[in-house]
Amino acid sequence: MFEVKEKPRLVEKAYLVAVILREEERANAESLLDELEELVFNLGIRIFCKKVVRVRKTFPGYLLGKGKFNEVIEDVGELGCDVIIFDNELSPSQQRNWEAESKVLVIDRQEIILDVFAARAQTKEAVLQVKLARLEYSLPRLRRAWTHLGRQRGGGVTQRGEGEAQIELDQRLVRDQISATKKEIKQVAKTRKTSRKKRLRIPLPTVALVGYTNAGKSTLLNQVCNSDVLSADKLFATLDPTSRQSLLPNGEKIILTDTVGFIRKLPHRLVDAFRATLEETLVANLLLHVVDLSNPQFEEHMETTLKVLGELGAKEKEILTVFNKVDLLKENDLVNLRISQNYKDGDMVYLSCKSGEGISDLLELIEGKLGLTKEPITYLIPHDKYSLVVKIRKEGCLATESAAENGMLITAYPGSRLKKELKGFEISY
Repeated sequence: MFEVKEKPRLVEKAYLVAVILREEERANAESLLDELEELVFNLGIRIFCKKVVRVRKTFPGYLLGKGKFNEVIEDVGELGCDVIIFDNELSPSQQRNWEAESKVLVIDRQEIILDVFAARAQTKEAVLQVKLARLEYSLPRLRRAWTHLGRQRGGGVTQRGEGEAQIELDQRLVRDQISATKKEIKQVAKTRKTSRKKRLRIPLPTVALVGYTNAGKSTLLNQVCNSDVLSADKLFATLDPTSRQSLLPNGEKIILTDTVGFIRKLPHRLVDAFRATLEETLVANLLLHVVDLSNPQFEEHMETTLKVLGELGAKEKEILTVFNKVDLLKENDLVNLRISQNYKDGDMVYLSCKSGEGISDLLELIEGKLGLTKEPITYLIPHDKYSLVVKIRKEGCLATESAAENGMLITAYPGSRLKKELKGFEISY
């Protein structure tokens, strides 16, 4: 049976390259190289050199001009590196050209992220999603992966011509695997959707943790829910959505869900592949956007997260920004950051998941955002507005309901957004 060829496991010494067109891009490129270094290190590969190369224009054959190309090849030979890793996306032909000239393995950021995801995936759904992404990535690169692609299968009695070339056969097999994997993912997603429906029958508000990878989402889940979900100081420590129940200070229960972290320059095929995993953000009543405040690029990380949320259709959800890791900052730096952040009261909180500082403030804000700290409000919902009753149930803020002559008599604790929709239906005694 056809399988996508894995990279040689003897790869040990890496040479990292980022290509820029303008000098003002250098600082950002260096930051991305640091991130790539951590990803590569997590795969057990040592980094011998990181280099930012500025060019006046990119070249279709090698991305770099001949002079810079020879410079990199010379460095790789002197250092004895066995893999060149580009932070930029390489086309299949560029990879082949580099490998032919350098005689070492050449890959890009996309392939590294795919490898990290493959190493971290645990549940059946995550494994299938990674498999799909890798198949789609490898399809145009089959010529690079195999040495027998020039062979042809001879035509049978009913076939004419030279027969089917091996590369055509392999491409067809990969497409068949892609199709089969998509069907499997749909089936698993259907099962998960059924489980979610059962969970939503219990009128508990749901809160989803989102944010850049390694921002501290799993650690926050463990703090709030007193659980033991894997949390580690590395990129993509967890990929699978994990839900736990927690008690708020007022005694109300909520469901807290951890989701996969985001990263800059995330391959679009992975956004698509993990869309089902990130659907938890679409059904949540509240999103907690966890930010690593100790990271110098935290603002760019925030932009990346919000951009991906927008692609998922979740940007309009109510968001509470959680600035984490304040214990790693000096007091003056923290004061200046508090002043510079343009947020309204109640839209943000500073805390440390590690020490527990600020967790109580976070829980109080969650209560407020979900409308659980206010007195219950009674509504009379007309029969032709029954969709609002369904929405109240889904929001998990329903206290009591009973049928009345003119509609449904509802007592609820609506959040700020739902409260606006229910305006005009309040009744007082």
